[in-house]
Amino acid sequence: MRDFTEKKRKTAVALGFEPGDEAPKILATGQGHVAEKIIEGAKENDIPIHRDPKLAKTLSELDFGEYIPPELYEVVIQVLMYVDRIDSVKEKMNARPKDE
Repeated sequence: MRDFTEKKRKTAVALGFEPGDEAPKILATGQGHVAEKIIEGAKENDIPIHRDPKLAKTLSELDFGEYIPPELYEVVIQVLMYVDRIDSVKEKMNARPKDE
């Protein structure tokens, strides 16, 4: 008997947070081809990517511009701290003198 289990579709969510916002909010969500475009755009703009399929699925159920709910604050804060660390490392690497 063949297993016809549907392959899981890739899901991507873009979050944003600005000073003055009450919480991080949804900037984009998508699955399949749209998810690939979101990821491609992040890479092209040197935006760090954090992979967490379960969190992405949960966040993808929110609408564009919607603030994340309080029950997700802690996990999203962890993601934002990860992104901040990545940005700090990149800044330090870019500040190093380059060999000519």
